[in-house]
Amino acid sequence: MSGLIGKKIGMTRYFDNDGRSFGCTVVEVGPCVVTQLKTLEKDGYNAVQLGFGEKKEKNTSKALIGHFKKSGTTPKAKVAEFKDFSKSVNLGDILNVADIFSEGDFVDVIGTSKGRGFQGVVKRHGFSGVGGQTHGQHNRQRHPGSVGSCSFPARTFPGLRMAGRMGNQRVKVQNLQVLKLFPEKNLMLISGSLPGANNSFVIIEK
Repeated sequence: MSGLIGKKIGMTRYFDNDGRSFGCTVVEVGPCVVTQLKTLEKDGYNAVQLGFGEKKEKNTSKALIGHFKKSGTTPKAKVAEFKDFSKSVNLGDILNVADIFSEGDFVDVIGTSKGRGFQGVVKRHGFSGVGGQTHGQHNRQRHPGSVGSCSFPARTFPGLRMAGRMGNQRVKVQNLQVLKLFPEKNLMLISGSLPGANNSFVIIEK
């Protein structure tokens, strides 16, 4: 497995050579710095740790400042690990988008979905409510309806779809195609939509 860290820019439309139109997301991918090399002997598994984006030293702990200095780089805003990295790298190496990806590749993208706050069952799970406003109903249109059982088992089962916090979760979208690369600007066009808001960090795995 290999991959890079990027920042979601926004969505646009891409036309291929045949005139077909694709909805896609623009992602700024890299440059990423190799901040740590984990080995089977020392850490129990093989992995490459990459850092992306700049972060002020005053907002970084002293432990992390020392950690980044080992690789000869400044504090990074986002750090991620990639197990069994397919490309041979050294500590402090800089990886750009064209070093890992090429046009036509299929990738998996990991991000944090937009937080929606506390939502009811209609928005959170797509419930249709409990019916019309007739027969004496005046304030139950968007309610979940009955949630309990009979006298046996006399309880609500775990996992029942109810109101609650929506979004702000780690989401992985698989098998998205790389439509276009712009290596000089470290930009990538990925088919479809990606989780998270604009300017949020995403992890792209190959």
